[in-house]
Amino acid sequence: MWRLWLIFDPRRALVALFIFLFVLALLIHFILLSTDKFNWLDGPRTPPVTTAIPAAPAT
Repeated sequence: MWRLWLIFDPRRALVALFIFLFVLALLIHFILLSTDKFNWLDGPRTPPVTTAIPAAPAT
């Protein structure tokens, strides 16, 4: 494993890794925010279901 760090500079590799993981986390969160089920900020975009009260039968 130590030979791997002779090829790559540890500071640059870790900075690149953290940037990649941060961008990946942002991408996942924005994808979830664009869905109806997992949007925790706005909630579902569908209007609430209203039930019609049946009219009383004429006698």
